[in-house]
Amino acid sequence: MADLRSLDPILKFIPAIKKPTVPLSFREKMIWTGIIMGLYFMMFSTPALGVSISSINQPLLQLISIVFASRIGYLTTVGIGPIVIASIVLQLIIGAGVVDVDLNNNEVKGRFQSLQKLSAMVIAVIEAVVFVNAGYAPLANPSFYGLVVAQLALSAIIIIYLDEAMTKYGITSGINLFIAGGVAYAIVAGTVTVLFSEAGQAIAAGGASALPNALLAFGPLFSAIVVFLISIYVFNMKVELPMVFSQFRGIGGRLPIPLLYVSVLPVILTYSLIASLTFWFALLANVSGPLMATARFIANYTMLPSSTGTVTPSLTGGLIYLISPNFPLPYAPQYGGIGGYGAYFNYLAAHNSTLTLPTGTNLRVPEYVHIIVYTIVFVLLSILFGKFWIEMTGQSPRAVAEQLEYAGWQIPGFRRDPRIVESLLNKYIPAITVLGSVIVALLAVFATLTGAVGTGVGILLTVGILYMVYQQLEQEHALEAFPRINKMLS
Repeated sequence: MADLRSLDPILKFIPAIKKPTVPLSFREKMIWTGIIMGLYFMMFSTPALGVSISSINQPLLQLISIVFASRIGYLTTVGIGPIVIASIVLQLIIGAGVVDVDLNNNEVKGRFQSLQKLSAMVIAVIEAVVFVNAGYAPLANPSFYGLVVAQLALSAIIIIYLDEAMTKYGITSGINLFIAGGVAYAIVAGTVTVLFSEAGQAIAAGGASALPNALLAFGPLFSAIVVFLISIYVFNMKVELPMVFSQFRGIGGRLPIPLLYVSVLPVILTYSLIASLTFWFALLANVSGPLMATARFIANYTMLPSSTGTVTPSLTGGLIYLISPNFPLPYAPQYGGIGGYGAYFNYLAAHNSTLTLPTGTNLRVPEYVHIIVYTIVFVLLSILFGKFWIEMTGQSPRAVAEQLEYAGWQIPGFRRDPRIVESLLNKYIPAITVLGSVIVALLAVFATLTGAVGTGVGILLTVGILYMVYQQLEQEHALEAFPRINKMLS
């Protein structure tokens, strides 16, 4: 089993942002949050020099942008992807027992955070290279290759430190607010630029179909509102178990087990995996020779030329296509869509993709098969990641029972024994984890298939993040109102 101390000669060179020497007030945290978000949105709105923005198929990359809080072609092209991927990889390594990490030890925790930061930096450089090589960030001129890679990698590293600064000086983690900010931008931009323009054009056209066409234009917004309202409702559903404090009679409480016990993390991890597969397998687009049939069986890409002469890979078939949310947007063509819901439903009914078998035989796969396979795989992966996450993060019935035992809580009417608490929690947590994972997965699939503004995962993430931020703001406000409690907790 490896020890992180062996990496000290490397980790000591990784810069870190110091924690504030004194606890920050609520007002100071809000100021720092505003400053950090301002810097992030400056990068979010600045195109990368040397990238041909007009050649980017933004709707194709919309889900990647939402999941990784990025904006393709801009300084935030790579986004938070390196942070998320580094975290997942290191969690897997720790869970497999490859590295001995005791996160309750501050010294070991510091080393682990430095390793995570170093891993994210390395991944940032790799992803910057892959984005450019795969054509997702098309170059305006081949001579700009090094400049574009350097910009994307450096910007991703800056985002890593902005996230760290937000964690230490802001009201929540940077990842959360960066995602929420990107989704808010997508919702506002999509509503104003796409839907209202389409509705206005439909009404201006006049005739008996003007009003129905205008209402259909608002379909993506309506579906986004439906997902938003259902998300708010399920976020507030929970099971509460009575608990008492064993050392003091008369002191009791309730242990809430929310329906979304693992929040929207199963959907985040599922989307991250699918987006990463779509992204990484684009490198197979130009494979030729004996491996070409196998490469196309895995992922078949069509190179789409642009007005500037560059080409962008578009996933059009293969196994990866069948599990990907590669559906057109039901917007007008001038906004990157397919031409409204009528054209969208015709596409779903008539379109076929190609599945090239390793033998070289081509199979035509109807789009409804794509919908079914995508839905099933997405739900199953969400359940798998949900169960995996509660085991990895100390939220399993055994881990929660041990935490309650350590804190002195027990179930009224039963003797104080973590095995009893664990047996009771086993009746709720595994079932709620599966049910919650299925609910958020189906909401995300529904939003994807209806072309909801902001995408399903974006809306789910935003609702979850805003709900968590609201709780943190309430806590901060309470600590400001009762300084003695704040002093005790500090």
